[in-house]
Amino acid sequence: MIRDVLRMGDPRLLQVAKEVERFDTSDLHALIADMRDTMAHLHGAGLAAPQIGVSLRVVIFGVQCNPRYPDAEEVPDTVLVNPVLTPLDEVQEEGWEGCLSVPGMRGVVPRFVLLHYKGFDQYGKPISRDATDFHARVVQHECDHLDGILYPMRIRDFRQFGFIDALFPGQTESAED
Repeated sequence: MIRDVLRMGDPRLLQVAKEVERFDTSDLHALIADMRDTMAHLHGAGLAAPQIGVSLRVVIFGVQCNPRYPDAEEVPDTVLVNPVLTPLDEVQEEGWEGCLSVPGMRGVVPRFVLLHYKGFDQYGKPISRDATDFHARVVQHECDHLDGILYPMRIRDFRQFGFIDALFPGQTESAED
């Protein structure tokens, strides 16, 4: 089922999400199915449970052939529950981001280029991966939602934040979530 995505200003987006305590439940599977439907409908690269009003530490992400990200490397379709992110070095890169919860806007955000993430899938099976570049950016963006952080909170230079049509006249697609 396609769910409504909360928009910046909704106080639920600023809460720290709760850990999932039970895996492989009908409620968790239904949540993930709704998240997949919603993300696919909006052509997103990822979605966090808090964005649809569910305060649980669950994110999904993945990019294959997505018209909104024509130059992005592939990111494996992933369900990540109770994630833990560890930067593997201090190198950060500034890059444009958008968000389904901040529609129509983009901003330049610093993110770690190389990181390790771990957590579980919806069945409780451990996941442990290293990620670089766009993959690392997507994971960091989605996991920020679990701590009540929206990408504009990470912007260093607000001259590089605005409405897509003003920043990029003639561009119709945006890199959001």
